[in-house]
Amino acid sequence: MSSIITRKDGESEEQKLAKKRAATSGAVPGPDGVEAPKKSRFDVKEKNGDELLPTITAAAASSLSSTQIKLMMAHAQREIEERKRALSNLRDKDPLLASVPSIGMPVALATQALSKKPTPEDADKARKIAELQAQIRAKLTGNLANLIQPTAVAAAAAAAAQQQERPKPLILDDEGRTVDKSGRAINIPTVTPTLKANIRAKKREVFQRQAGPSERAGEATGSAQDDAIKYFDDRIALKPTVRNKRTLRFHEPGKFQQLAERMRMKSQLERLQNEISQIARKTGISSATKLALIAPKQDMPDDVPAMEWWDSVILTQDMQTLDEGSGKISIRQTAISNLIEHPTQMKPPNEPLKPVYLPVFLTKKERKKLRRQNRREAWKEEQEKIRLGLVAPPEPKLRISNLMRVLGSDAVQDPTKMEQHVREQMAKRQKAHEDANNARKLTSEQKSEKKQRKLKEDTSCGVHVSVYRIRDLQDNQSKKFKVETNAKQLQMTGTVALFRDCCVVVVEGGPKQQKKYRRLMLTRIKWDEDLAKGNDGQDVPNSCVLVWEGTSQRRHFGEIKFKIFPMEKMAREFFQKHQVEHYWDLAYSGAVLEASTDQQ
Repeated sequence: MSSIITRKDGESEEQKLAKKRAATSGAVPGPDGVEAPKKSRFDVKEKNGDELLPTITAAAASSLSSTQIKLMMAHAQREIEERKRALSNLRDKDPLLASVPSIGMPVALATQALSKKPTPEDADKARKIAELQAQIRAKLTGNLANLIQPTAVAAAAAAAAQQQERPKPLILDDEGRTVDKSGRAINIPTVTPTLKANIRAKKREVFQRQAGPSERAGEATGSAQDDAIKYFDDRIALKPTVRNKRTLRFHEPGKFQQLAERMRMKSQLERLQNEISQIARKTGISSATKLALIAPKQDMPDDVPAMEWWDSVILTQDMQTLDEGSGKISIRQTAISNLIEHPTQMKPPNEPLKPVYLPVFLTKKERKKLRRQNRREAWKEEQEKIRLGLVAPPEPKLRISNLMRVLGSDAVQDPTKMEQHVREQMAKRQKAHEDANNARKLTSEQKSEKKQRKLKEDTSCGVHVSVYRIRDLQDNQSKKFKVETNAKQLQMTGTVALFRDCCVVVVEGGPKQQKKYRRLMLTRIKWDEDLAKGNDGQDVPNSCVLVWEGTSQRRHFGEIKFKIFPMEKMAREFFQKHQVEHYWDLAYSGAVLEASTDQQ
């Protein structure tokens, strides 16, 4: 069966479609019914935005029909007329454009108008353009030949513009100077320095060259004086311009004898103090003296108030005011009645605002039963969703062991394919399990936050305080590191006071923090591995003792830090500054008693 359908009148469907397209687009169909080629967008080009130049070749013209050529020529003539009118209007408005050649001028006149002195190259180009124009005119007939003249005019204008844009030739005379055509010298600007410092230096040289020597000297003196006044600061001591000569300095006679005498007296005094201290230790006088120094002061009678606060409610004025009739202390009778005043019940300061419930711990059997019940409820809910069609039923859980039992005949027909399917399902289940674990896994920031949350305790109702006494902690860097680092990790506050015979560690925190830190100080750190110097100069094992533990209303120290005190008085003043001097008194008194018992 043929692909072309022929009508009764002899015209095919293709010829009819070609005629319809020609009627709508205005194109003339060919003899065989095929549409003639349309006008190309490259047939008319715009050069430099000034004129539309037709570039129709002889081959293109021969392939066009007569109707198309007439339409193109009418359109081109219309464009040329519009260009002529626009250019004449511009020439009438601007006298400078009067010298510009019109579009209809011949090639020779256009070239002569644009360039008064044509070069041989321009003449050669004009000759080639004329030859090319003659060849095209010979092949074309009618009005197409007249359209070639604007092309030659545009070429001549381009050649003239190129001639004007060329750089001027460089002319040098016998002396090497640059001159123009008439022989006059031309000053070419020289390269000047671009940096500010170079420009200023050059200006200074020109000014000094123009000014005389007397003017330069006077100006230099004036500028120096102005600078001295401007930058003078009377607060700074003036140094002499000339360095003084060093003179010999002699020591006074007898100076070194006095120094030697002082050193001998100092050594003798130290020896005498050592003897007295040894005798005092044997008799027990030294320990009693130290205990007397650190004993707390009793309340003096001056500290007792003249009137207690509960007496001020019923007294008229004070204890000194007496009744005129009886001679007794004056009392307000209206303040006393037969009623009993009950004080307002207040909440204890260390009791939490919310009630604290004790956690209930289940046995192992109860935990298993509760887990079994929860899992059964979740399974029932999932089965109900599958029954209602809300969730798709899960695939059968295939393994290598139950492959033949679940698949049956399919496994027998293609066991390799079924085994691959089962292994893919197993890998999918394993991946889903690992993804779920990774989704539940905490990030590093969440782990750190959880650890800090577990260590942090609420100390708003009271702070637990522990005081430890160590024999020597000054030279042991590893032990100091453990004491400080563990306190910071447990988020505890406090201080460490280092003294010659007594090192005190005070830590503040919650009950769980104190429990962990107590185990560190008394069990984990082996203090007896190190030796410390005793009062008699002998090596004794180091030790750590828990002096006191209790609660305080608030924290008295910040982040734990080490403090070294050369004197006992300075250490006590430090604790007194933080309003806890009794910590030091308790620890130091124990150290004094321990030293006295060791000597006995």
